[in-house]
Amino acid sequence: MAKVTRDDVARLAGTSTAVVSYVINNGPRPVAPATRERVLAAIKELSYRPDRVAQAMASRRTDLIGMIVPDARQPFFGEMTHAVEQAAAERGKMVLVGNTDYVAEREVHYLRAFLGMRVSGLILVSHALNDNAAAEIEAWDARVVLLHERPEAIDDVAVVTDDIGGAKLAVEHLLSHGYAYVACLGGIAETPLVGDPVSDHVEGWRRAMDEAGIPTEGRLFQAPYNRYDAYQVALGLLAGPDRPPAIFCSTDDQAIGVLRAARELRIEVPSELAVVGFDDVKEAALTDPPLTTIATDRTGMARAAVDLVLDDGIRVAGSRRERVKLFPSTLVARRSCGCA
Repeated sequence: MAKVTRDDVARLAGTSTAVVSYVINNGPRPVAPATRERVLAAIKELSYRPDRVAQAMASRRTDLIGMIVPDARQPFFGEMTHAVEQAAAERGKMVLVGNTDYVAEREVHYLRAFLGMRVSGLILVSHALNDNAAAEIEAWDARVVLLHERPEAIDDVAVVTDDIGGAKLAVEHLLSHGYAYVACLGGIAETPLVGDPVSDHVEGWRRAMDEAGIPTEGRLFQAPYNRYDAYQVALGLLAGPDRPPAIFCSTDDQAIGVLRAARELRIEVPSELAVVGFDDVKEAALTDPPLTTIATDRTGMARAAVDLVLDDGIRVAGSRRERVKLFPSTLVARRSCGCA
């Protein structure tokens, strides 16, 4: 059976191939409703399937959005990726996802691969974007939106959460319960990274402690972002002689690891140890006890990132229409902090 072409659709609909193209691509020129209906009916009758490769070659763009994340196995990034996929589908786009596992070379690899495929745009969740990756973006003159993190190496449109304000809110809430001090599980980097959410969470913790007149020295502990390694760190911290009365964790995954370590050591939460996380992943409501945390609007952030990355007005004569879109953080009080 011969392959159905756009010419076949145009003949059956009684119109030109250009009009068929406008209907399929929803532009760039408007099509009268009656004509659109004839074209759609012809497409259905002939079971026509557009050649997406040919379309991409003609427009030098695909219907794909590239998304690069550190680790989609972590609940936060998994939920964020799913939200981006849903938002992209609403705009008729598909999402290609690459996991860097926090390895800079892998980030550059995915940048080259996705940009070389002429994706419509790129959503980048980067952990400490390096100069090589930044140079790759500049070389392709790509439409890029930074999501969740805003590395210092690239000055592009960003969609982020109020990480400092949210962390400060969490620590202030813990202190309002009367705990003598709050320890902090930060990230694995000894030097704070500009634009890194975990570094901002640590900064929010410091500000809350400073304003309360409580020393922070010796109360910040390094821990990987995932629950499994954070659990190992928590075992040593909680089994020691200077066990803190309360811990603010930079991610919910860390907090889940801390709750597991406390249960194993028979430390009651929250009567003997209060725990607060950050992100409000879905599992936070199902931990024992349920985890108090800081919620971020991942659905709103994902939709904003997709809209920005597909918006032709994002780059206007080298300027930015909106450099940073900041989403608020909100406290979700559950039992792990001492709330009823």
